[in-house]
Amino acid sequence: MKMHLNLATHDLDASVAFYRTLLDAEPAKHYDDYALFLTEDPGLELALDADPDTKVVEGAHYGVVVEKPEDVDAAIARFRAAGHAVDVEMDETCCYAVQNKVWATDPDGRRWERTSSSPKPKSAPMRRRPVAARTRL
Repeated sequence: MKMHLNLATHDLDASVAFYRTLLDAEPAKHYDDYALFLTEDPGLELALDADPDTKVVEGAHYGVVVEKPEDVDAAIARFRAAGHAVDVEMDETCCYAVQNKVWATDPDGRRWERTSSSPKPKSAPMRRRPVAARTRL
């Protein structure tokens, strides 16, 4: 099973570069007005459409959940090597779990996280730090 996600973008080539880094994958198709990523881990079909009039909704964010904290570390290294600004959260309590995350923003302003987590008891506080309080590296 795969999830399909279609995103419009102002700058297709910049978005392809970002999603290549986020997904650690090459696009299966890449044309002047369209690109398609097909990945198994995560099971995703990500279509990107060139659209100079696209508007991104504020407040939304997207994520890729990985199995191991080392997968988050690898994503941090890829984003840094590609020159993307990242926000890093390590051993943070969020969504009733202890999580390691790296956040990056695509060229259109969509916030993406790559995260791993370990369960925490339901009695643990649900704490989400505001974006401004996160560590920008």
